Amino acid sequence: MADFETVKKNLEARGYAVRVFATGKEAADYLDAAIDGKSVGFGGSATLDALGLYERLGSHNRTIWHWKWEDKDAARREAMVSDVYLTSVNGLAETGELVNIDGAGNRAAATLFGHEKVYFVIGQNKLAPTYDGAVWRARNVAAPQRARQLGKKTPCAVKCDRCYECKSPERICRGLVILWGPMLGMEAEVLLVEEDLGL
Repeated sequence: MADFETVKKNLEARGYAVRVFATGKEAADYLDAAIDGKSVGFGGSATLDALGLYERLGSHNRTIWHWKWEDKDAARREAMVSDVYLTSVNGLAETGELVNIDGAGNRAAATLFGHEKVYFVIGQNKLAPTYDGAVWRARNVAAPQRARQLGKKTPCAVKCDRCYECKSPERICRGLVILWGPMLGMEAEVLLVEEDLGL
């Protein structure tokens, strides 16, 4: 189990609201109670999918997710202007930096602007001791696993061991966003979960 005490303190010092949960179910219960009557955009996230948040929040909110909608481009655009946005990260440094890699850019962009509040739901497997370690994890662990999951024909998907800096048209890692703190004018809350969640 990850020791979230240090990263919680560092995230709070950077301006994030932070809550720690023993299980993903507890985090999902919290979000279900905290978000009501809102439009809720979802970033591509195996963590959110595993927690069943789209269906659960959809019973009393308008939920928008390109993983669940037939018109994926329309969903991406609408999620960009939702009241609330939910996502995870590909890496979290103990020093407090949040690291995300994106292919289409919708998830990364939505963490930067346009919402009343963004929630980051992060399992203990995403934690790295340093900033460099969090970037390394995003590039060499999360991205290859996601490329394989999507059936991409990239070197990282075939071997699922590291980033090869490929020039493949199927490359999914096209942009890297590092958050040093919540963006101005937008609340951000980090939910740390003492379980492995997502890639």
